[in-house]
Amino acid sequence: MNRIPKIVATFGGVGYLPLAPGTWGSLAATLVYLGLGWTINNSSWLPFLLILLSGLIYFLGVWAVKKLQEEWGNDPSRVVIDEACGIFVTLIPFAFSITNAILGFILFRIFDIWKPFGIRKIDQMEDAAGHHVMLDDVAAGIYAAVILGVINLWL
Repeated sequence: MNRIPKIVATFGGVGYLPLAPGTWGSLAATLVYLGLGWTINNSSWLPFLLILLSGLIYFLGVWAVKKLQEEWGNDPSRVVIDEACGIFVTLIPFAFSITNAILGFILFRIFDIWKPFGIRKIDQMEDAAGHHVMLDDVAAGIYAAVILGVINLWL
């Protein structure tokens, strides 16, 4: 009954990997970003695709979390769809490059783990609709994008 929400929430099963599933989910999303960037020759389409993916993944993630909350609890570590959304949010404003992918991954993981400047408050919210699970990673992605933007100014 909950098979599809589990596939969505675990980003295709990545969330079941042992040791640091959030990092695995972030890495999988970064690899998706790299695959998209190498596949799409016209890089002006990449930000548009990332916006679409971020929105789609956000709402699919909220749906899956809501479906699974009773069985899995409030925010289990195997739910990594939120990390995928956060990575895509991080990389939206930037030109495709392996450097941006690596730095975006590192910065996102730092903000996702550290949870500064209100991210922790979002993470600690509990709502029946599941938005809090997704929103803290969107916020971490925004913070990571700001720092990546500063870094890009210097590179």
